[in-house]
Amino acid sequence: MGANDAASGELTARRYLTDLAAGERRRLRLAVLAGTAAGLLTIAQLVLLAGFISRLLVDGAPLAELAPLLAGLLATLALRALALYLQETLAQAASLRIRRRARRAHLARLGPVRLTSRHSASLASQLVEQVEALDGYFARFQPQLWLAVLVPLPVLLAALWLDWLAATFLLVSAPLIPLFMALVGMGAERLNREQFAAVARLSGHFIDRVRGITTLQLFGRTEQATREVHAAADDYRRRSMRTLRLAFLSSAVLEFFASVAIAVVAIYVGFGLLGYIAYGPAEELTLFSGLLVLLLAPEFFQPLRSLSQHYHDRAAALGAAEGLVALLNEAPDAGRLPGTAVPAPSRDVLVELEAASVEHPGRGRVLGPVDLTLAAGDVVAVTGPSGVGKSSLLQLLAGFVAPASGSVRVAEGLGLAWMDQRPLLIQGSLADNLRLAAPDVNEAEMRAALARADLGELLVGLPRGLETRLGERGVGLSGGQAQRLALARVFLSRASLVLLDEPTASLDAETEGQLIEALQGLAEEGRALVIATHHPALMALASRRLSLEVQATPREERDDASD
Repeated sequence: MGANDAASGELTARRYLTDLAAGERRRLRLAVLAGTAAGLLTIAQLVLLAGFISRLLVDGAPLAELAPLLAGLLATLALRALALYLQETLAQAASLRIRRRARRAHLARLGPVRLTSRHSASLASQLVEQVEALDGYFARFQPQLWLAVLVPLPVLLAALWLDWLAATFLLVSAPLIPLFMALVGMGAERLNREQFAAVARLSGHFIDRVRGITTLQLFGRTEQATREVHAAADDYRRRSMRTLRLAFLSSAVLEFFASVAIAVVAIYVGFGLLGYIAYGPAEELTLFSGLLVLLLAPEFFQPLRSLSQHYHDRAAALGAAEGLVALLNEAPDAGRLPGTAVPAPSRDVLVELEAASVEHPGRGRVLGPVDLTLAAGDVVAVTGPSGVGKSSLLQLLAGFVAPASGSVRVAEGLGLAWMDQRPLLIQGSLADNLRLAAPDVNEAEMRAALARADLGELLVGLPRGLETRLGERGVGLSGGQAQRLALARVFLSRASLVLLDEPTASLDAETEGQLIEALQGLAEEGRALVIATHHPALMALASRRLSLEVQATPREERDDASD
């Protein structure tokens, strides 16, 4: 999807939905096929029902003779239920896969660096609420759009065979429903787009107040913050009610026109059977043909009525897709996405940068050009003043950003580990956090990694051991313990290249010494370490030093030269 979009301009909401549906076209087509089969079985069911009633009332046939009709009626009923079940199951399966792929695509295309530039609550709202809003579009509207064409056609042909005048009534009234759907959909799409923007703002507004509750209390601003949250919530409520009001009103209008059309057919059949209409085929109406036409009339409109009910799902999906597409259009084109690096020229080389530079929108060049070759066992300290691009270099090595110029060559199958001064710790157990790096690791390996990271005594003192629960962002651990837990993950990852961004920042001298000792153990295993730091002890650990300077070519020094 990305490469094509880049070649032809920015992605639009409608094109985005079409591209998502293309990946599950097989399941969606099978769902439409099952729905069409259900429609044909409905026609057969109505034919059997009309024949049963006509034989019973007009011909006076005994029930024993009508048993085959009754058995056929029950069989078609069961088959129709099975077809509807298959339609629903296949459409839901396609929708689930599409939503999963949409979430993964957004996270992968934005990447860790771009994700940090967006409010976490707003982003979560988009990837949860707005992606979920696509469900109705793919599970219901898309299949029903085809069924609204495929199912009424055989119904119309059956009515035409029975009575061409009744079929004309149906044909003339049918276009009114799509016409009103289009008129209503224009307003509904706009309202849904505004509603999704409002809920994203509300999410960010609320989480900002929760995170800053201590500061708000200290400055006596809690009442004002509460009023602001109430006002934002009330704005979202009013927008939601406007959207629902439009949806219910549109359904009522469409139901009215369908009911009027069915009533016209019923009046025509009734007066035709009574002999009050002497025009066209009315004089040839029998109980069987008249009853069957009357039964077919609601089934002719049913797919269109269902489509009108799900038309709100289309408006909701388009509104949601506008926000999701805005995220995708911010991402770089596919030709410059991370992961497009060429293979390293030598088996011993892990990563090679050649005149590589990094640029950020609105900031211009933040790094480079830089040349760097990393081999197994290298320990490189990256130094320089704040803002010179040390973190950007690590992000370039990790593949979080693509080079604006130059080239990046990476060894095939290279494993990477990342550790910075604020390691990611999730709400869960110690074991859950360790398994982020190695999902299949066993308990013995986890205990060994914790012992190497100097957390063995802590583990022994915990009543629940590895199942001890941590709060969000590692609540329950000190800063040093959180760093060492992140280091234990690095041990478990068995990554060949370990990237460390100021790993000893904010640590006391004792914890810092333990951490440096553990890093020395990583280097002795033959892993390559790249450490962005200002700390002399970490510089002493390095075998090479890369000094970054503002608006100058990076200067690489050997350890003996720096001494």
